[in-house]
Amino acid sequence: MALIVQKFGGTSVGTIERIANVANKVIKEVKNGNQVIVVVSAMAGETDRLINLAKQVDELPFEREMDVLVSTGEQVSIALLAMTLIKMGYKAKSFLGFQIPIYTDGVFTKARITEIEPDNIQKALNEGNIVVVAGFQGIDREGNITTLGRGGSDTTAVAIAAALNADRCDIYTDVDGVYTTDPNVCPKAKKIKKISYEEMLEYASLGAKVLHLRSVEFAQKYNIKLQVRSSFKDEEGTIVCKEEEIMEQPVVTGIAYDKNQAKISIIKVPDKPGIAAKIFGKIADENISVDMIVQNISEDGKSTDLTFTVTKNDFKKAMDLVKEIAKDIGAEDVVGDENISKVSIIGVGMRSHSGVAAKMFEALAKENINIQMISTSEIKVSCIIDEKYTELAVRVLHDAFELDK
Repeated sequence: MALIVQKFGGTSVGTIERIANVANKVIKEVKNGNQVIVVVSAMAGETDRLINLAKQVDELPFEREMDVLVSTGEQVSIALLAMTLIKMGYKAKSFLGFQIPIYTDGVFTKARITEIEPDNIQKALNEGNIVVVAGFQGIDREGNITTLGRGGSDTTAVAIAAALNADRCDIYTDVDGVYTTDPNVCPKAKKIKKISYEEMLEYASLGAKVLHLRSVEFAQKYNIKLQVRSSFKDEEGTIVCKEEEIMEQPVVTGIAYDKNQAKISIIKVPDKPGIAAKIFGKIADENISVDMIVQNISEDGKSTDLTFTVTKNDFKKAMDLVKEIAKDIGAEDVVGDENISKVSIIGVGMRSHSGVAAKMFEALAKENINIQMISTSEIKVSCIIDEKYTELAVRVLHDAFELDK
C-alpha cells in the first residue's frame, strides 16, 4: 500500500460538480489500494473575495486579522470534499491547519512551515479515512492562525508528503504539466516531460504559476517525487526530479515572465559605507522581499542612484517606507514604476554553453525592446522590460531558442 498526497487548486474545486470530479480522482487512487491525503485550496475566486472585503474596511488591513479572514476559504472546500466522499461511500475526515497541527513562524500573510506533527493524520489514515487537509494555512507557537501566502497549498502538500514519508505527491491544477512557456502567450509552447528541481525553482521564483516556490524547495530538500497533472484530463504530467534523472538537457528549458513587479529608484543617495545596509535592512524588517538591485554612480560623482524591484503587492508599502528612509539619509528623490515586467530564460544547460545571454539580448534588441535591469545566475538570465512588451518578448525568446522543436 502506497501513501499518495494529492493537491487540488481553487479552479479544481470551484464548483460542486468539480468537487465531485476531484472525489472521483481520489477514489481512483483508493481503489488502486493506496492511502490518500488530499490537500485543497479555497474555491476559485473565494480568497480574492475575502481580500476585497477586507480592503473595504482598510486599504492596508491588520495582517493577523487578514490571516483569520482568508483562511476561512479552505475550511469550506475541505468540508464540501469530505462530505462528497462520505456520500460516495468512503470514510473521510477533514483537518484545518491547526488541527494537524502545521506549525509555522509568526510572519502573518507569508508564514513559513517550521514543523508538522503527523500523529493525527496517521491515526485517521489507520482508521481507514481519506484525509482532507486545508492548504495554505497553519498556526504559530502563540496559537495564532497564519497563512503561507499565495500558492501556499502546494507547500502544504509537499510538506505533508515529507512529514509522512509519502511515496508520491501529485499537484493537480488547470494545466496538464509544465510548459516551455505560458501556452496562452505563446501557442508554440510544448509540455516538458521532466524538469530538474533547480530549473523548477527558477520557474517558480520567476513568475511561473504552475508550482509555488517553497513547495519545490521542500521537494528538493526531502527528495519528494513531484508530478504536475491536470484536474480535467487523465494525461501524464510533468515530473520534477533530480537533474541526473534527466537524460538530455537543452541549453534553455523554458521562458518565464512575471508582471507582478514594480521598480523603485532612490535618486542621489550619499555614496557612503553602510547606506545600502541601512536601506535594505529597514525594508527587510518590514518583510518586504527585494529582487533585483542596480546601483549606478550619479552624474555628480558624489552620490549613487539605487534601483530595486519588489512585487506590486508590496509596492505601496515599500514606497512609503523608502520615502521616509530617503529623508533620513539625505537622498534627493524617490520614484516608482509599476508598469514593468520581468522576462527570464532558464536552463541547466547554460552552465556549459557560452553566449546564451548575448543571444537573449540580441533577440530583444531586434524588436526594439529596451532592457532596464539585468540579473543572472548559473542557470537563468532575467531582464526587466516595459510591461507592454511582455508577451512579444516571450514569443521572440521562445523562437530564438527554438523551444518548439
